[in-house]
Amino acid sequence: MSLDSKPTPDTAAPLSTEVGKRRRFLQAGAGLLAAGSSLSSSAATAALRRQDIKQWDEETDLLIMGSGIGGIAAAIEARRQGQRALVLEKFHVLGGSSALSGGVCYLGGGTPLQKALGFEDSVEAMRDFMLAASGLHAPKEKIAQYCEGSLALFDWLVDNGVRYAQQFSAEKELSQKAASLYYCGGEKNAPFRTLARPAPRGHVPPAENQTGGRELMRVLTASARQLGVQIRTEVEVRQLVLESDGSVAGLRVSQAGRMRHIRARRGVVLAAGGFIHNDEMLALFAPELNRCRPRWGHAGHQGIGILMGMAAGGRTLRMDHGFAVLPLYPPESVLKGVVVNEKGQRCIAEDSYYGVIGHEMLYRQAGRGSLIVDADCDYSATDYRVVVQARDESLSGLARQLNLPEGMLEQTVAYYNSHAAQGRDPLFGKQAEYLAPLLKPPFTAYDLSPEKAFYATQTFGGLDTTVDGEVINAWGEAIPGLYAAGRCSAGLPVAPYYASGLSIGDGCFFGRRAATHAARRKV
Repeated sequence: MSLDSKPTPDTAAPLSTEVGKRRRFLQAGAGLLAAGSSLSSSAATAALRRQDIKQWDEETDLLIMGSGIGGIAAAIEARRQGQRALVLEKFHVLGGSSALSGGVCYLGGGTPLQKALGFEDSVEAMRDFMLAASGLHAPKEKIAQYCEGSLALFDWLVDNGVRYAQQFSAEKELSQKAASLYYCGGEKNAPFRTLARPAPRGHVPPAENQTGGRELMRVLTASARQLGVQIRTEVEVRQLVLESDGSVAGLRVSQAGRMRHIRARRGVVLAAGGFIHNDEMLALFAPELNRCRPRWGHAGHQGIGILMGMAAGGRTLRMDHGFAVLPLYPPESVLKGVVVNEKGQRCIAEDSYYGVIGHEMLYRQAGRGSLIVDADCDYSATDYRVVVQARDESLSGLARQLNLPEGMLEQTVAYYNSHAAQGRDPLFGKQAEYLAPLLKPPFTAYDLSPEKAFYATQTFGGLDTTVDGEVINAWGEAIPGLYAAGRCSAGLPVAPYYASGLSIGDGCFFGRRAATHAARRKV
């Protein structure tokens, strides 16, 4: 059969297997999604039938939607596997949200950088922390694969030209200077520090003012081009093209004002980001995140890749998950205060990773609570992240302004102060360096509601995938030739978000695995 020929109902081989029946059912369901969904973009993402395309305009081995870390990593790996790779980017600038990020990659197990800076780590310690911090939603198999492959991923990044400085930062936040290793999550927080040996796992290219993502993507994109990856900008991917058996044949795209059809011999990788900028999807799947601002991420995070995968029969996972980063620090001095809920009760260890703090307030406290500080640990100036809710010379006066239950705030602070004076926090296990009695007026309450505070948000839910990046359908079967990576997939990051760099690491690691699997497919 030539590239331009198409199977017809008369000539196409009938599917008699149960798998074939299921795929036909899912294709029918995809049509219903396009016809009946309330999502305005669903009709545009409905899959096309291969037999309705007269001819292919071109072909490649691996066809990739999106130029962020997941897409570029997949393209590089495809070329290293001897396959042709074509990356399609909707915008005129490459790199997606990865280029806008701090560029942190969560790596461990004893990387050369960890060892050079005198830190011990192991695959087991890394895995134990990630499993514990992920809780009930832990993607256990993916975590295991990622931890076992972490050292190889570090080497892969270095082999592609990414440079790391032998400098450690003791800051809780990504260093403003040129340090390349830091504690990027909750490894030293209770209870995790007792469950797994803490180690700094935030690996970031040295860059001033937290612009490591731009450097990371500059280097990897240059490596991809040097290896022969084709990269095209201002190409809008419209629809997947499916064969009669439900397998993926290619993509329909819009380029320079005309529609084109590109065949993908080995597969298609959806790596176009999440849906944080799609109001309809947020309202439907993640209404908590819909309350927050700013919405962090590239403008391309419209959920189109996810909808395309759904239209091909792909199932989704953890669509309500995402990060809600509430960056109370820096300065770290404010962490000596207490975070209380709308009843005036302390509800979390204030030294927790800021993604965990944001999750607590947004999801568990219905977005209602305050940060209480005294004069010794207050912000030194007006801060854009928080708004003063009340200020008073006494805690009782502050409590009245906040309309808290009588005596509750005073009791909360008294209990906290009595133990903080001893360097202890029996309630939540806050580290001693962030403990100090709140004694010096004026006392200030900062509003932590999403309507007033700065909550940077991104979605984690997406297409369910195997450890090789294959998109899974409703029966738990892989859709042949369809892959997803980065925030198009439901990968390593879950809510609460417990460490920076999980998203970058996830996209890079599983984007590579998708390309490796596609290269070995029998086609």
